[in-house]
Amino acid sequence: MAEEPRVFDKRPLVQEMEPGTYWWCACGRSAGQPFCDGSHKGTGLAPKEVKITEKGKVPWCLCKHTKMAPWCDGAHTKLP
Repeated sequence: MAEEPRVFDKRPLVQEMEPGTYWWCACGRSAGQPFCDGSHKGTGLAPKEVKITEKGKVPWCLCKHTKMAPWCDGAHTKLP
């Protein structure tokens, strides 16, 4: 059974991104947020592959409770 993800921050990280493939941290443990650094090992959680096709700003979820992973959907506003 997977552990619950840790809340890294209760706000999104809006970041200008270049086209490419990225791995979004789903566990909240990575020191290099919002990207995976392998800290999820042993948690039952896994990063999400994200392919960005055009340069632009994206709202990365940092609370890790979004239903639209990896994008912020406002879930952080409902966390205690």
